[in-house]
Amino acid sequence: MRFLIILLGSSSLLFAQGSEQAKYLLDQVSNKIEKQKNMRFEFKYVLENKEEQIRQETEGKVTLAGDRYKLDFLEVIQIFDGDKIYTIVPENEEITVSSPEESEEINVNPSQILNFYKEGYDYQWDISQRVMGRNIQFVRLIPSEENTDVKYLLLGIDVDQNTIYRLIEIGNSKTTTTLTIKNQEENISLPPGFFEFNEDDYPNYYMNN
Repeated sequence: MRFLIILLGSSSLLFAQGSEQAKYLLDQVSNKIEKQKNMRFEFKYVLENKEEQIRQETEGKVTLAGDRYKLDFLEVIQIFDGDKIYTIVPENEEITVSSPEESEEINVNPSQILNFYKEGYDYQWDISQRVMGRNIQFVRLIPSEENTDVKYLLLGIDVDQNTIYRLIEIGNSKTTTTLTIKNQEENISLPPGFFEFNEDDYPNYYMNN
């Protein structure tokens, strides 16, 4: 009982410390990411709504270097060369060319997956877990402004490696999406022009500019 009284009496202090701890951990992750020349990882994406009995699971992979990226997800290849986004749909033999501004509302820049939390969120220290020998600390990110879609996010961080392990989005519509990062590589050797779009690689494709 005495412990409970002490805990309740210092709850505001613990919250502040938790918030500062969370911010410090996020900064550690961000600093490590910014030091990398490039990065590649595979990921698993799960969308689930138990009330509607919906569960969709798929996998993808992405290579990043600064803002540039090459993403392979949902049978679509997307390349951002730093200027234009090329969305390639092999099934339809179609390529859509757009600018980041035009695609802002319908696409998420994969380079933001690892540092999106820098703006627009308040932080809380959440649960820690031991996952396959890894020490994972979760940080709760609450939108600092009213958001009709997102209730909060849980960002799982490998505290030994300062890398992101999992991102869970809890939606207001009772839909949960989970992105788990795996097989992450850093500072890998990439061929010249890896992030450049070459139209000759896609003969007979329809170009939608």
